[in-house]
Amino acid sequence: MTRSPSPRIGLALAGGGPLGAIYEIGALCALEESLAGLDFTECHSYVGVSAGGFIAAGLANGMTPRELCASFIENVGAAHDIFEPALLIRPAWGEFARRLATLPGLVAGAALRYAFTRRSLSSTVERLGRVLPTGLFSNAMIDVQLQRQFDAPGRTNDFRQLKRKLVLVATDLDSGESAPFGQPGFDHVPISKAVQASAALPGLFPPVEIDGHHYVDGALKKTLHASVLLDEGLDLLICLNPLVPFDSTHATHPRVLSRAGEPIPRLVDGGLPVVLSQTFRTLIHSRLEIGMKGYERSHPGTTIVLFEPDQRDPAMFLANTFSYSQRRTLAEHAYQQTRRMLRSRRGRLAAQLAPHGVRIDAAVLDQPRRLLSPARAATRNTAQALHRLEEVLDDLDDVLVAQGA
Repeated sequence: MTRSPSPRIGLALAGGGPLGAIYEIGALCALEESLAGLDFTECHSYVGVSAGGFIAAGLANGMTPRELCASFIENVGAAHDIFEPALLIRPAWGEFARRLATLPGLVAGAALRYAFTRRSLSSTVERLGRVLPTGLFSNAMIDVQLQRQFDAPGRTNDFRQLKRKLVLVATDLDSGESAPFGQPGFDHVPISKAVQASAALPGLFPPVEIDGHHYVDGALKKTLHASVLLDEGLDLLICLNPLVPFDSTHATHPRVLSRAGEPIPRLVDGGLPVVLSQTFRTLIHSRLEIGMKGYERSHPGTTIVLFEPDQRDPAMFLANTFSYSQRRTLAEHAYQQTRRMLRSRRGRLAAQLAPHGVRIDAAVLDQPRRLLSPARAATRNTAQALHRLEEVLDDLDDVLVAQGA
């Protein structure tokens, strides 16, 4: 009897900053243990954007969702695997210094231009905008830390050495075109550097220079970039999108809670950060919805399944993702929410997944489970303290070297 070929299953992960990574890790842990026949380290291909690229690169390198949880959420395990999100809020001192160094020349040039050409004062002052930094924080540690992870035995930082196809999408700042790192012509770039480029959100992080080009967040063009996998003729594509607009009119919580814990009855009462967050989420989610409909029309032979947070749930909308305790709480919440979603959509999902050799494990799904064990708190706290001490010592060493000590 001829055995049918294994289904070609792809995974597409959207971005969303540290919050996106937290949600995707929690959701992936829930999905993998509840869906028999699915191994997220053995997919046919992966595409990741921004924070999704960080997760996709780890999975393609054989790191399981649980191992990613230990690295990013719990900060436990091998030293080279621990990734502290607080590394991403280091000021971009190098960018600040480069921009400030141009200030004297810009001021002199602007003054001469105004004096001799009599251009308007506003256009003259506008030239001084070049001194403003292109990003507030440095994400260079993404490259450093991921290179350390992927240099471990059994892993690779080279797209061409991976057993599975991996595409990490950034945007070329000068052309506005997508840069699919991992595809031919872009596969010579180290995976860690591609993740850094894909996650360079404009305004927050400076553009990342690679081969004379400057790259920023891949989500500027599309939310998922799933077409780079769909064009290969996948049987099943699983998509995760962590950012959804919050529907406060049908919220599961009677009142929205701000980051500080004070109740705010309406989103507008949360001020500018909440309004901007809701606006940004609404824009990218509407674009995602249009894209998903387009994928279904252009690739009718592929089953496409999307997982994302409940829009009525405020927990994933207002959160301090750089807080260690908040990361654990949100990861557990994403894990439990995904399990609830699987139970509520059990019949429909079973019908979609069964033709591809994936089934819902009712015994696992209906059994009470937790992602994180409270019993390991002491170990986690110790690991976190040691890791932060190491950071302080590294910073002190940099200062001494700079001073010639």
